[in-house]
Amino acid sequence: MATGRLGVGETLAALNAALGPGGPVWIKETRTRHLRSRDFLAPHRALQARFSDGQVPERVLHALACLQGPGVAPVLRCAPTPAGLSLQLQRPAVFERVLSAVAAYAAPALPASPASPGQRVLLHCPALRSSHCALRLSQLRTVLVADHLSRALRAHGVCVRLVPAVRDPHMLTFLQQLRVDWPAASERASSHTLRSHVLAELTSSYDGRALSPGILGRLCLKELMEEQGRTAGYDPNLDNCLVTEDLLSALAELQEALWHWPEDSHPGLAGVPDTGTDSCLVIHVVSCEEEFQQQKLDLLWWKLVDKAPLRQKHLVCGPVKVAGAPGTLMTASEYYEFRHAQVCKASALKHGGDLAQDPVWTEIFSVLSVATIKFEMLGTAPQSQILLALADSNISTKGTKSGTFVMYNCARLATLFESYKCSMEQGLYPTFPPVSSLDFSLLHDEGEWLLLFNSILPFPDLLSQTAVLDCTAPGLHIAARTETMCKFLVQLSMDFSSYYNRVHILGVSTQQNGVGSAEGYRVNTKEAEDETSRPLLLQEPRPHLFGQMFVRLQLLRAVREVLHTGLAMLGLPPLSHI
Repeated sequence: MATGRLGVGETLAALNAALGPGGPVWIKETRTRHLRSRDFLAPHRALQARFSDGQVPERVLHALACLQGPGVAPVLRCAPTPAGLSLQLQRPAVFERVLSAVAAYAAPALPASPASPGQRVLLHCPALRSSHCALRLSQLRTVLVADHLSRALRAHGVCVRLVPAVRDPHMLTFLQQLRVDWPAASERASSHTLRSHVLAELTSSYDGRALSPGILGRLCLKELMEEQGRTAGYDPNLDNCLVTEDLLSALAELQEALWHWPEDSHPGLAGVPDTGTDSCLVIHVVSCEEEFQQQKLDLLWWKLVDKAPLRQKHLVCGPVKVAGAPGTLMTASEYYEFRHAQVCKASALKHGGDLAQDPVWTEIFSVLSVATIKFEMLGTAPQSQILLALADSNISTKGTKSGTFVMYNCARLATLFESYKCSMEQGLYPTFPPVSSLDFSLLHDEGEWLLLFNSILPFPDLLSQTAVLDCTAPGLHIAARTETMCKFLVQLSMDFSSYYNRVHILGVSTQQNGVGSAEGYRVNTKEAEDETSRPLLLQEPRPHLFGQMFVRLQLLRAVREVLHTGLAMLGLPPLSHI
């Protein structure tokens, strides 16, 4: 059997190359109704533009049917249809290649990584200089975007430094609640050297008026922009900048972080020559309300420091508003407490009793609250506005767009595998056989192909996309696809939930005290909703179905690995029950 990881990108590239010179034509199908007959399509109109009479030559059809290459999925058939050229893969072979190497599909695609050895990114989130109690919702969004982006970049071998280091212990506690991994500091960076240089620069621009306490003087930034050709993307109203002690302190910390990377900050830096600021990209992750002030800061950096970073980019996040409550000034901590109270209330209604006193449930409530918040804040493209709906429905396991729904399905998977393990220990099921002995032709349900083709197979490419930063684009601003992972996990959870509600994995349950086990119970009743917290019950073994059971378990094992990796990119631990 052929080895090596299959890839959607590699397959599409080979399909387009087989058509001859020209732009990309083939598209990957994602909808269930299309996947019933094809996996890839070259649309008829695109073929008409490529071939004069719209007819694909026989030699091209033959090349497509025999397509091979590194990472290219094996082809079953390729035929003209009214919609265009339809191509279907050898699905049992694809199942076998993918599910025989599950770990490979829960990691970023390589070597198509956007990172190069020694690449450094300094992520600056000015919102973390605010006090914990004053952090606004729009600022919370920038913190979560920066945290997710740092995880994605590090997964691709990029060395990331986070600034500012947080000194406020209350802010650190809040970040820990949010499962945001951010450095701490005990004291401010010294700005003495920078201050001396600033005072020399300010001498000629000071107009003799008395200065307020904390203000050192004024600098003209408009001339600086025009001199260095940095007007693209900057606010045209930028003119004079009042240089304050706080501004200098922020600048000193940025400069310190830029020039003194910890030796153990990333193993990829070992043996890489220090190229100073040339190899470093500075990204200021700011809310739209903070952008004007941040533009002043990076211009001031270029003005006052000889070796300021050559590349500074702004990742600007759109506003966050509360639906139905215009002008509501809810702080980030109030938002967390509100969501946490909703989660506790919903769980009390579902399970009864005061679970908030149980340490295990306390941890679960915390994770569910953070998952709700992160999917709300990260599920929309950073530059777009977020309209928060604070209704209880947003923390329901039935709300398919919520973080709670994703965590619920994570717990369902854990319940499934725990059920199999307990039944196996009781002798009802045999131990899991070697993957090489599984018959993957038994996976023929359309939901099974949907999970593999839309989620497991493309996941390495998706991981790579989350870390792509267009550093070469002109102008001040940079875009990041921090919404990609949340949207992917929601769709994966929807596809898994649909499949799991319809298909038996472990077989039909026995009855104990008139109640069937979760795995054998597939109706929309309250009992089905409670399956992740119900005690595990015995399953009735069906030896003639063991082969199908094992390949389905292997498929869902891959789903679990992908789901856990995706959650880790958001700083969320998997839950075993809720």
